[in-house]
Amino acid sequence: MNASYELVGFEFERRFDESRALAWMQENWSKSFMFCGLYAALVFGGQHFMRARPKLNLRRPLALWSLGLAVFSIIGAMRTGVYMLHILTNGGFRESVCDVSFYRAPVSKFWAYAFVVSKAPELGDTMFIILRKQRLIFLHWYHHITVLLYSWYSYKDQVAGGGWFMTMNYTVHSLMYTYYAARAAGLKVPRPCAMIVTASQILQMAMGLAVLGLVFRWMHEEGCPSNADNVAWGAAMYLSYLILFALFFYDSYLKGPSGPKGSKAE
Repeated sequence: MNASYELVGFEFERRFDESRALAWMQENWSKSFMFCGLYAALVFGGQHFMRARPKLNLRRPLALWSLGLAVFSIIGAMRTGVYMLHILTNGGFRESVCDVSFYRAPVSKFWAYAFVVSKAPELGDTMFIILRKQRLIFLHWYHHITVLLYSWYSYKDQVAGGGWFMTMNYTVHSLMYTYYAARAAGLKVPRPCAMIVTASQILQMAMGLAVLGLVFRWMHEEGCPSNADNVAWGAAMYLSYLILFALFFYDSYLKGPSGPKGSKAE
């Protein structure tokens, strides 16, 4: 990484100890299973608990929650986007796919770790759905669980493709949480905005599959570290997302009034 690029990092980004973060994740990544187990228990236990109780009006807390995640995602997208643009400009597309200095670079190292850690508090999204007694679809909780598991699993090995996965997710979440915050605040959001959010999620999944395909093609070459297990799990995850989000788009916007409008997906 050249010196001119290093200078664009803020002080807290440069001071972030990525080696300590990696050591913690390598020792504790399996705790993601514990988080997911507790999450699943709260999801199904919470739905049972709320079944005979009135729904709660949590518009203001939900608006603040979504706004906080929107701001976090926007900043993350901007900071990781700066790094990815630098790699694309100076190293080309192959380098952007195979690059693993994303986990250690002055700007992106903090946001890479913040990304994987954020997947735990993001589980809180579901509690608003349960407490407000909205329809909870399979895609929502399945997505939360598998993203947390795969993100922590991948960060500990710091595999190729991570820069693309994280930057795309930050960008899509910027749109998604901004949309959710606006809706929770009572703003009239045009229907095409919801369609754009879901379409961007579908595009993210298609791009994720393409990146994994290229990682699989290049991982036996020098400078493109990954392994067959990571690629296989990642491909299964992205393919399932692609199918589920495409079905959600069809049911919500193309099928007609019988579709699950108002359902929350990520």
